[in-house]
Order: sequence, then C-alpha cells, then structure tokens
Amino acid sequence: MNDGTKGTRVYAYRWVVLSAFVLVAAMTQILWISFAPITSAAAKHFGTSDLNIGLLSMVFMVVYILVVLPSAWVIDTWGFKAAVGIGAVLSAVFALARGVFASDFTLVLVSQTGIAIGQPFVIGAITKVAARWFPPGERATASGLGTLALYLGPLSAMLLSPYLFLRVGMSRMLLFYGAAMAVATILFLFVAREKPPTPAGPDERTLMFDGLKAIMRRRDFLILLAMFFVGLGLFNGVATWIEDIVRPRGFTISQAGLLGGLMLVGGIVGAIVMPIFSDRSRRRKPFLLAALIGLIPGLLGMGFAGGLGLLLFSGFTFGFFLLSAGPIGFQYAAEITHPAPEGTSNSMLLVMGQISGIIFIFAMNAGRSAADGAMTVPIIGLAVLAAGAALLAGFLPESPIFGSGRG
Repeated sequence: MNDGTKGTRVYAYRWVVLSAFVLVAAMTQILWISFAPITSAAAKHFGTSDLNIGLLSMVFMVVYILVVLPSAWVIDTWGFKAAVGIGAVLSAVFALARGVFASDFTLVLVSQTGIAIGQPFVIGAITKVAARWFPPGERATASGLGTLALYLGPLSAMLLSPYLFLRVGMSRMLLFYGAAMAVATILFLFVAREKPPTPAGPDERTLMFDGLKAIMRRRDFLILLAMFFVGLGLFNGVATWIEDIVRPRGFTISQAGLLGGLMLVGGIVGAIVMPIFSDRSRRRKPFLLAALIGLIPGLLGMGFAGGLGLLLFSGFTFGFFLLSAGPIGFQYAAEITHPAPEGTSNSMLLVMGQISGIIFIFAMNAGRSAADGAMTVPIIGLAVLAAGAALLAGFLPESPIFGSGRG
C-alpha cells in the first residue's frame, strides 16, 4: 500500500512487528512492578521492610541510568530487532530465576537486577520501531501503541499480582511471570523483522554520539527533559507506592490493585486516543500542555479521596492525562531532534524518568506522616511539580515535521 508519500510504501506486516514488540515490552513492565500492589504482603513473605520491597522496583531505575547509553548505541547501531532480542532474552532468563529463588530476598533482588539490565534494550526502541515501519503521518500513533506496552504491563501486574499471590503464593506467581516472558521472547524473535523491503518514509539519522551532542544543545529538548523528569517521576513514584498511598485511609491491597489498574486503563485510553488526535490535528504542544494540567485533579483525588468511587475515578483521570503525554512526547522529541537517532532521544527522556523516579520514591517515603504513614505532603508536592512542568510546556515550539515552524 502507498501512503501518498512519494517513493514510499507501507506494509500490513508493520502491525505484526509492532504487536510482537508491544508484548515483549509489556512483559518487562510486569516484571518491574510485580511487587508494588502487594508491598505489605511481600514484606511479610521476605521478612523485610516496605522500603526494601520498593527497592525491587527502584533497582530498575538505577540500572537504567547505567545501561541507557550502551543500550541506545545498540538500538541505533545494530537495529531494534537485535537490541530488543538481547533485552528480552536477559529478562526471560532472570525472570525464571526469580521464580526459582522466590524464598530468598537477596537472590530475588539479584534476579531483578538482571531483568533490569535487559529492560532499556526493549523500551528504548519504541520510536525506532515506528520510524522503521511506519510513515510520518502514523508515527505518533505507532509510538502511542508501542508506549501502550509501558502501561499494559503495570496494569496487568496491578490486577494479577494480588490475585495470584493470594491464590498460588509468591514462588508460583513469579514462575508464571517468568514463563510468560519466555513465551513473549520466543514469539518476538520468530516474527520480528528489522525493516520492510522498502522504506516507510524518510529516516536519515546521524551517528549516536554526534546526535547526543546535538540534542543536548537544543533548548526545546532540554525543556522536554525537564517535563519528562517530572512526568515519569510522578508515574514511577505513584506506581511504586500505590498501596502505601491508599492504605492509611483504610483501603485494602485488592482495592489498591484496582486503583492501579484503573490508573493504567485510563493511561491506555489516553495513549490510544490522544496521539491519534495529535496526528490528525498536526500538533504536539497543545496535547502535552493539556496532559500536565489535566493530571493534577486526578493526582489530588488519589491522595485525598475517602470514598472508593471517587478514588477510582481520580486514578483513571490521573492515568488518562499523564500517560497520554508519553507517546506524544517521545514522537515530538524524535521530530525536534532530527536527524539525531530516535533511540538516543527516546533513551535520554526515559533516563530522566529513572533519575526522578529514584528521587521521588525516596522523597515520598521520607515525607510520609510519622503518625499513620499518610502521604499527604508528598502528593501536594507532586501536584506543585506538575503545575511547574505545565508552565514549562508553554515555552515549547510546535513540531517542525508538519511545516508549522519553530516558534
């Protein structure tokens, strides 16, 4: 099929490649957040503290910072299939090990670290898949569907972990996740292709380190980095402490899992709908601004709602606006930094989220009430940061890819 761009052709097989990628990426996210909705139960199982259970999630952020540049180099030099294959195999091996050693916290932490090493090779390739297989007019949509994996995974974990833990125990739960990761890896290696027979659109890129130097001199990209620092930090912090945020108000682990699930359902809806409107309107900036403003009421509702209905609605609203910004922001970054490689801009945005995630997780834990563990002060602080990020978004230029200029 010709998409109307001279000299290019798009192939239906692009959806097969994207689907296989989404499955692998979703599984890496399940492995990351497996313990968050069952924090107190996991702490009791391992005989350790809530903060140490948070460490099982936070290790992904620490490792990402260390591995991001090597993984970006692999994505941009060897291609997304090789990079995602490396990450998926590492994740599958260590996910299975995690299940085998489920009674030993230290070995589970080591296994989490092995999975974490594989993760950047997968999630850093989102815009590379879009650029290889999709024409420019579909790339925000493709990035949105790719980014959808970052939400589908945690959604699945939020719903499945409480259910599986209560019914089959820790070891079988982790073995189930490991087997699912292995199946996703085999499927990806079997069906993925690096690129179509003919290009889907223009995709000339510089070498990675040349591109990195260039993008770090761009004012608009630095503003976007600051916005992702806040946005991904919000997501990582709230997702890690989801049970602790609601437990002081009397909500159960199952209700915390439901809240996390609805937050991610909202994100999935937003990640599908908003990039489509962004592509059709040929605009990026208004959608980024709307996302940062719209998430604030949802965040405050999650922090203060006393009734389950309002709590769940707030979680959905928070997820819809916050997580819809991800795919649009990734694609916007690839457009304003062209011809820097997509893997480079994508990975730099994600690493900001890992740095802020570590900071936010520790800060939220330190800021909780000594009396009952309530996270009132951290939630207010996060809302203020979101408002500041929205102000920064007002200084962004519109994307140049649709010919709208730089101002």
